[in-house]
Amino acid sequence: MAKIILAVSGGVDSMVMLDMICHSGQYSSGDIIVAHFDHGIRENSAEDAAFVERKVKDYGVEFRLGKGDLGEGASEAEARVARYDFLHSIDPFATIFTAHHLDDLVETVAINLIRGTGWRGLAALDTPGVKRPFLEMDMFYEPMDKAAIMEYAAKRRLEFREDPSNSWDEYLRNRVRHQMNNSPLDFEQKMEIYRLWQAQKQLKSEIDPSIVQLLPEDKIWQRAWFRNLEPNLALELLRAGTLRAGIAATRPQLEDFRQAILNYAPGKYFNLPGDRLIRLNKNSFEL
Repeated sequence: MAKIILAVSGGVDSMVMLDMICHSGQYSSGDIIVAHFDHGIRENSAEDAAFVERKVKDYGVEFRLGKGDLGEGASEAEARVARYDFLHSIDPFATIFTAHHLDDLVETVAINLIRGTGWRGLAALDTPGVKRPFLEMDMFYEPMDKAAIMEYAAKRRLEFREDPSNSWDEYLRNRVRHQMNNSPLDFEQKMEIYRLWQAQKQLKSEIDPSIVQLLPEDKIWQRAWFRNLEPNLALELLRAGTLRAGIAATRPQLEDFRQAILNYAPGKYFNLPGDRLIRLNKNSFEL
C-alpha cells in the first residue's frame, strides 16, 4: 500500500485524526508517516514539535519534522505554502491527510464569499493528493464537526496543545470563526453547506477540462472574443489562462483584467499578480 502522510500540528483536530487513523485498521503502521512543520512563527513552537514527536512514539509510526523561519509577521498564505512544500517533499507519491472538519469547511466557504471568489469558493478544500478524513464519508461514516472531535478526544483522553495563534485577530479566519461562534449553526445547517460543497466539487470537475480545451494553444488571445463572451465564461477562461501562465489571480483581479481587455487603448499594459505585465495590442495580447 502507498504511504500516507498525516499532517499533525499537535492541536486537538490533528491528534484525533492521528488516533482514529491508527486505530481504524485501514492502514498498517508501516504505511503511516506523521509530519509536523514548525513554521517558526511563535517563540514556543518547538514545544509543539517535541510534543508531537513524543506522542507519535506511542503509535509506533514514522515521524518527520520540518522547520521554517517565517517570523511573527508571516501570513496564513505564506505559512500554508511552506507547510505544503514540506509535506510534498517527504514523498511525492504519498497521500497527505489533513484534519479539516465540518466547521473548517463552513469557515472556508464564508471566507471565500467575503473575498469574492464566486462559485469556486464553494468548491474549496479540493486539492489533488490531499485527503480530508473528517469530511469524507468513506473514512468515518459521516462528516465530523468540532463538537464531535472534542467528544472523541474526551472519551479517548487524548492530550493536545492549543495554538495561541488561533485567537489572533490578525488572521481573517480567526475573525470569521469568532463571529460564527457568536451565532453558531446546528449540525444540519452545516450539512446543507456540506452537500452544496459536494455538488460544487462535482461541477468543478466537469467544468475544468472543458475550459482548458478552449484555451488558445499559441497563447495569443484575441480581444474581440471578449466582446461577445458571457462575463462568467470569460472569467473562467482568464482564470485557466493565467494559471497556465503561472499566475494566481483572484476573481476581482480577473474581472479588472477582463475590463482592461475590453477598454484599454492599444499599447497599454495591465499588471497581473507577481508583477506580470500584459501588453494589450490593438487586436490581441499574449498570456
